Amino acid sequence: MTPHPSLWRHPLLAGGFRATAVFAILALTSAARAETPTEAKPAPFAFADFSWVPGNAGASEKPLSFGPFTGEFRVDTAYHSSFNNPQDNTLSGSSEVFRHGEVQVTQLGIGGDFSYKNVHGRLMTQFGMYSQTTPRNDASPARGQWRLDDAYRYISEAYGGYHFDVLNGLNIQAGIFMSYVGLWSYYNADNWTYQPSYVSSNTPWFFNGVRAQLFPSDKLKLELWLVNGWQAYGRFNDAPGVGFQVMWRPTGWLSFHGNQYYGTDTLGVPDRRRIHTDDSLMVKYHDNPNGLLSKAAASLTVDAGCEFGGGVSCSDQYFLGFMAYNRLWFARDTLGLTVGGGAITNPGRYLVLLPPINGATAISGTPYFTLNPGDRFQAWDMQVAADYTPAPFITFRAEFNHRAASVPYFSGRGGVTPPGGNQGAPGSLVEGWSPDLVKSEDRLTLALLLKM
Repeated sequence: MTPHPSLWRHPLLAGGFRATAVFAILALTSAARAETPTEAKPAPFAFADFSWVPGNAGASEKPLSFGPFTGEFRVDTAYHSSFNNPQDNTLSGSSEVFRHGEVQVTQLGIGGDFSYKNVHGRLMTQFGMYSQTTPRNDASPARGQWRLDDAYRYISEAYGGYHFDVLNGLNIQAGIFMSYVGLWSYYNADNWTYQPSYVSSNTPWFFNGVRAQLFPSDKLKLELWLVNGWQAYGRFNDAPGVGFQVMWRPTGWLSFHGNQYYGTDTLGVPDRRRIHTDDSLMVKYHDNPNGLLSKAAASLTVDAGCEFGGGVSCSDQYFLGFMAYNRLWFARDTLGLTVGGGAITNPGRYLVLLPPINGATAISGTPYFTLNPGDRFQAWDMQVAADYTPAPFITFRAEFNHRAASVPYFSGRGGVTPPGGNQGAPGSLVEGWSPDLVKSEDRLTLALLLKM
């Protein structure tokens, strides 16, 4: 038996954390199958509306639902204008923003969730800029054959699993799933801003592996990961990455989640280890649905980590950073205003996104911007975003970003592409030319974000 159609519109399905949504459907299905009346256990985090939490936004109505399938359709189209006005229209230093002075489709995704008799799965495709830019930041396909970057580039999520009726629920899932390290979602429509601060933009958007999600109660989730690596389609060395997440929501106005990670993620250096902690606190401090100011919330994310072994130590190869935001909703959540930003320091630059100089990728590297032990890097940024949401399925966003770094990092007027286009091997030196990198960037973004 499948759930009654009204169950697909359960408030929990508004959440971006898919595990809880899947649990709600499976738990209700299991209760409906029982031969004798059974009181269904509370679905995780369904006791309150958490759509205010970053990465958790969305309409409770699911118009693309058919039996055991809840469909999802996303469009992320944006226009970015850098005040540096790079002549090659190429922006650097972001995992969300890539072209200047053009309208581009960042992502078009079609997919959804399947659930039947405790078996479940999720698929979300990605077409547009993400299909090129996300694989470009993963160096693991350089190890071995089969072009993993091509095999996965049109998929953002793809996993299956089984739900066990243990405590308040246990899910075992395998495939590609979102990490929510750094708080912000990979999908810009789910966030308070389009451009995340560095703490989120420079940490993993996804993992490829296996996870177990245990819900001891409807207010707590414990999640264990065994993954190929740090946002990696394959392994960088001979050992996988491991980690776990704790999500705790004791009330409808407070949410905490922490992510911990350990792995060997420097290609070809198996003795180098990476540890990382990422912890976020979110507070909704005002809620008056009928008031001019309908909601107000704030978030704080703090990250710390380092690498050791293989010629480096935590004293000179580390990552420290934070980001903080304040979000206001007006007129029954039709209008939104977000202000915030953050900063990082990352000696060794092991989490710094490589500028795409002469076609450079995470595999190729480039002598124009080195990622060697001892290379210093500090950066800070701020964002102001204004949203108009005339219907729960669509948001129009205008955003201003100021970003700065201690070394030349952002695309300047001369751009990062040699005259006539890329030359030689990706990232290689071009005689008589050098990229125009500058220490700061001011940028305006106009975006149309659709999710239904």
